[in-house]
Amino acid sequence: MSATILLLQLIIILATARACGAVLRFLGQPNVVGEMAAGMVLGPVVMGALFPELHAQVFAKGSLAGLSALSTVGLVMFMFIVGLELRAHAGVREQLRSAGWVGILAVLLPMALGLAIAPALHPALAPAGVGFWTFALFLAAALSITAFPVMARILKDRGLTHTRFGQLSLASAAVADAVAWIVLAFVVAMVGAGEGYVGLAKITGGVVVLLAVLFWIVRPGFAWILRTYAPDGEPTLPVLTSLVIGLLASALATEWLHLHAVFGAFLFGAALPRDDRLLDSLAKRIEPFSIAVLMPLFFALAGLGTTPDAFVGGSLGAMLLVVAMAAVGKVAGGAIGARVAGYGWRDSLATGALMNARGLMELIVMKIGLDAGLIGPEMFTILLVMALVTTAMTTPLMTLFAGRTRLSRARVEAGSPG
Repeated sequence: MSATILLLQLIIILATARACGAVLRFLGQPNVVGEMAAGMVLGPVVMGALFPELHAQVFAKGSLAGLSALSTVGLVMFMFIVGLELRAHAGVREQLRSAGWVGILAVLLPMALGLAIAPALHPALAPAGVGFWTFALFLAAALSITAFPVMARILKDRGLTHTRFGQLSLASAAVADAVAWIVLAFVVAMVGAGEGYVGLAKITGGVVVLLAVLFWIVRPGFAWILRTYAPDGEPTLPVLTSLVIGLLASALATEWLHLHAVFGAFLFGAALPRDDRLLDSLAKRIEPFSIAVLMPLFFALAGLGTTPDAFVGGSLGAMLLVVAMAAVGKVAGGAIGARVAGYGWRDSLATGALMNARGLMELIVMKIGLDAGLIGPEMFTILLVMALVTTAMTTPLMTLFAGRTRLSRARVEAGSPG
């Protein structure tokens, strides 16, 4: 019976994700916005309200273990590719000063706004036992996330990857996410330690050891393996198996350290030798199945974790406040940073709009917070709506600030057919 339910769940989730993705793509949105919306549709807010009996039968809590396991595998694989792609982007080094201004300000401003609104949100929305500063720091980190993969996809789809503000935005997103993920890892480590500063010191020491192993042992080891057995960048089956084992071992290590498995997956990808041919090969083998099949399961589980209570009373006001602070913080922070770096107002505002994209990365942060007990269902729902709204805002705002004619000219100057 469990296998029957799992197969039915998979069919419903994948069909809904494709349908919502097609609708949102028709409206000019990236596919990820449609898949995020599909999660909301399948949750208690929509399907649970319209078809409560069917929803209770198909998505009973006791039947979600299989979905959860599959989505975790998809999440780990996705973050592995993100780690590889982040290292492959040369713009971080080429535009380090400008990207530093944009990335840092696009993190600090939304973080400051998150800390500013935390006193109003903590009493009603923090789970019992979660202290103010733990909740506030998590909220600050959640508001500061930028979705590097979503931004890259938006720019690529519109032929703007090689434009001046496109390159700046990509490099800035890498800087911003590095800072935000360090803060997030620190907050999760604080909670996972359970022994105060001693426990935090143990986790920090474990991460340092893991980094040393990855960059001083694993990286040169795989460099030799790839030179010897995959000189053309196409890994053989044994090499691919070795990569998967290393990926899972790294994810297991951070899970064992009371951090989330996604941190280990990301670090393993970032630690591998830089080889664009290897990246292309792994992306072709892993990304299609991960993004098309496994990631919609993650979106669906996120939707199932929402609650209608977030849309009534004081929670609705909190939702509007979080969405506003998240959008203002990112757009203003990114734009100010670009202006300080010497860019014009149009490019600066377009860069700020792109920094506002959150997408899947925000959902990963939310899931980490929910798993760690930092937030409850209402705050989880609020952050999911925030991620959906701010990601959907990205393309219209970028077009508004930069101008359609100017974007077309920038595509031509960058040598892209658009």
